[in-house]
Amino acid sequence: MLNVKIGTRGSQLALYQARRVQGALAELGVSAELVVIQTKGDRIQDRPLQSMGTGIFTKALDNALIAGEVDVAVHSMKDVPTQLLAPMEAWAVLERGLPGDVLVGQDPASTVVATGSIRRKAQWLYRHPNHTSVGLRGNVETRLTKVQGNPWRGGIFAAAGLDRLGLLDGLKGVEHLDWMVPAPAQGSILVVGLEGRADLKHMVAHLDHPDSSMAASIERAFLYALEGGCAAPIGAHARVQGDHVTFTGCLNSLDGQAELRIERTSEEAHAALGADWAHELLSLGGQAIMDGIRKRTEGDD
Repeated sequence: MLNVKIGTRGSQLALYQARRVQGALAELGVSAELVVIQTKGDRIQDRPLQSMGTGIFTKALDNALIAGEVDVAVHSMKDVPTQLLAPMEAWAVLERGLPGDVLVGQDPASTVVATGSIRRKAQWLYRHPNHTSVGLRGNVETRLTKVQGNPWRGGIFAAAGLDRLGLLDGLKGVEHLDWMVPAPAQGSILVVGLEGRADLKHMVAHLDHPDSSMAASIERAFLYALEGGCAAPIGAHARVQGDHVTFTGCLNSLDGQAELRIERTSEEAHAALGADWAHELLSLGGQAIMDGIRKRTEGDD
């Protein structure tokens, strides 16, 4: 019998996601075991995420995959660079969880919000220009403990992570931030494999959820066309039902003083929509925002 080694990070959330893949494969008659691998993002907790480059939560898993130590790697898709390096391939996107963000709050009167995300920080400060932001790193449980131990307004979390850990309904002071545009592919679980493993790829492909996969492809195409190798506060949310697409994209300046949003629909679902809408946003003033971000980040180097 085929026994698949699934590479995963060691956090409770990552293990939940890997076990979902393990369970789905078991339903197909495929045996699988989990192989826990520590990533750079897990080891280093005292630096902002954006200062450590791309792939901080994925590169160690990618290396294990390429080395043959694991057969597939399971990722939170929002952590995965938009372009996979050969010989890696995206094999399946599971049905998406909750895509949005929530504020877990302690003090509604406070003007301090905690987040390690430049996207969440920028969107929050645009909406609340008199507030301030403090950094927040660590796994979900660690961040919740920090929020509960500080007199902040609250910390911002992905709703999917809290929901998957069974925490969302039991927490006090939870506010769903319906106005905040999530990170591209937030709430999506990606399974990555290697070229040349056609037998295994065929099995894993049964786990793919077409609408979720298309939504993620549109959002990541939007991100790729905007970023150009520069980390920026970018949000994207595509809702796909067959061929119908509803899309919201958002770009902020790093300080949250500027924001551009675009809302579009299409009756033809294809990944190139994301790039088309990104170029439209750039022409509407997004290019000036991106130029400002590049100038600022280059000055920090």
